[in-house]
Amino acid sequence: MIPPDWIDGSTTPPRRLPDTLDAALAYLADALGHVIYTRWTLAAIKQRYPSLADAKAAHPAVMRLLLDHAVAIEYWDRGRVRTVAIDDAPTPEAVLARVLHAHRRRFRTAVDTGLPTATGESKQETTAATALASVPQPLIAWLARAGRFANVTSATNTLGVGDDAQAVALFLRDRASRSPHTLRAYRAELRRLVAWCEAQQLGPLSDLTRHDLLAYRQASRKHAPVTIGDHDRKVSEATQARALAVVASLFRYWTETGYLTANPAAGLVRGARTRASFAPQRMLPTALLAACDAWVAAATDAADALADTLAIARRRAIWTLYRYAGVRLVELVWSDDAQLPKLEVDRIDDIECWTLHVLGKGRKTRAIPLPALCVPILTTYRQLRGLPPQPGPFERAALIHGLKGGSLHGSGLYDEVKAIFIAAADCIEKTDHAGAARLRSASPHWLRHGYARQLVVDHQVPLPAAQALLGHASVQTTAGYAKTDLSQLRTFVDQTFSDS
Repeated sequence: MIPPDWIDGSTTPPRRLPDTLDAALAYLADALGHVIYTRWTLAAIKQRYPSLADAKAAHPAVMRLLLDHAVAIEYWDRGRVRTVAIDDAPTPEAVLARVLHAHRRRFRTAVDTGLPTATGESKQETTAATALASVPQPLIAWLARAGRFANVTSATNTLGVGDDAQAVALFLRDRASRSPHTLRAYRAELRRLVAWCEAQQLGPLSDLTRHDLLAYRQASRKHAPVTIGDHDRKVSEATQARALAVVASLFRYWTETGYLTANPAAGLVRGARTRASFAPQRMLPTALLAACDAWVAAATDAADALADTLAIARRRAIWTLYRYAGVRLVELVWSDDAQLPKLEVDRIDDIECWTLHVLGKGRKTRAIPLPALCVPILTTYRQLRGLPPQPGPFERAALIHGLKGGSLHGSGLYDEVKAIFIAAADCIEKTDHAGAARLRSASPHWLRHGYARQLVVDHQVPLPAAQALLGHASVQTTAGYAKTDLSQLRTFVDQTFSDS
């Protein structure tokens, strides 16, 4: 492996790794914020630390090995730091290759033509080329046609494409690529429309008439089953509204850019429901949250020091962040380009104040102060990963790591929280059957609803402040949480008219 053949695409401008192996390892350690490969001897320890006591406090495992071996190696392996004698350690070249592979979205070879910074291709062009990446090839082949209303050869076709597949890719790039969650949802709704077209022997999309789209809307309203693959699925009312909105947005985009001669979906979506009607019901009562907290604490105490400590500490950190930061599921998923989410520590009046920074909807960043009870949990998790107790200002390590390397994705985060709900439900099954059933049906987003309710209802945080913490675009959404419980309103009324 030749380090300069690899390029760090997260820097501006992108840069090659240093020429030598040692320099490349040092660069990665600084860029990722954790140990990559460090060779320790007693001489190196004495140069780094003023005393052996300080060295033992910082690297106890290294100091134990140096009692019997001349050299100890610290290296990064599958999301954690391992410390072994030099005879048992992999080569630095192998560790470097493993780390680069784990972060392959960030580090690419110079000959990789898919890398925008290496080829000179713009980021926008790359996004368009990959917008249909997760769509099955048969569906792409179905889209690769142009219907009678496609304005393919006209100069007014500002998209400059000749079939629906390319036009859909550009639509997804321009209207949905700012959020992975939105992009995934848009793809799903377009697959739903295509499945309906295939069932009705219609298509391509640019051949659909207004009559066809009205028939699709009618079929959705009747809860008609939609075939996706080999399965028939019924669509809910919310899914129907979302599907129609995506379809209307697609045809409006095609018409505005000149790909279509007219918009057959005009008026397809009528009068969206006001956000003032938002009133979330999917929350967990305090007793069930306490049961989950108790299970997490008990699991931490029972973790085996040699096997489960890091995994349990990670699960506890995930639970703590969803519980006390009110973030959406995807907001804890690591983003290489934004270098978020991340933790920041400030000192105010000699008190450590931790803040979580996340990338919210519309790629808007948000700062969320964390309560003090989160600090020891996050500190312990970081130390078990081989990171400093406090994050540095230029740290680039993923907030939640994957046990096999890289960062934990949305499905993994969901599974971790869901496992806590199920385990806590098993613990209370005999004493609270209804509560156990509610826990088993819960999802991580219920914790966000509970966080919002505590702010708005339990502690009467001003709505603008709660809106900023939750990242709501509209304060009406935040106000919706006040409608979920009439008990406080009843108390206000009783107090107001008690002397009447």
